[in-house]
Amino acid sequence: MYWDKQRSRSGIEAGRLRRGFSFIEVMIVVVIIGLLTAAVTLNVRTYLDKGKQSRARADLSTFKSALAGYYADNGRYPTNDEGLAILAPKYVDKVHTDPWGHAYQYNSPGRSGPFEVLCFAATGKEGDGNITSDDLDMPVAPAKSP
Repeated sequence: MYWDKQRSRSGIEAGRLRRGFSFIEVMIVVVIIGLLTAAVTLNVRTYLDKGKQSRARADLSTFKSALAGYYADNGRYPTNDEGLAILAPKYVDKVHTDPWGHAYQYNSPGRSGPFEVLCFAATGKEGDGNITSDDLDMPVAPAKSP
């Protein structure tokens, strides 16, 4: 009798183990995991974009300060031909690309001042989403009249 109870118990447990999950149940779990992953990815991407914009603004602020230092030492701003490269290594460690991998653009004179440093953001072209040194609140020295 003891043997029969053991066989019937193991038979019941084996039946439960063989049952498993249906295809529909597995698909529901996969869809839920996919939705959660998409939501997290969208939120992280937003923070990454904001971080890139913050870094570009910090770089523009650094260039603006370096250009003020260059002006104080030389009495003029760099020409368009000299560009931002003339600032390295005395005023900035090195002139690097923006967070999207594009070169920063330098214009002298700028649209609303003696110079302008531009970041074209993700598009790499002039248009919407540009970040300029004019957007920053740091004052610049006026350009000398010839």
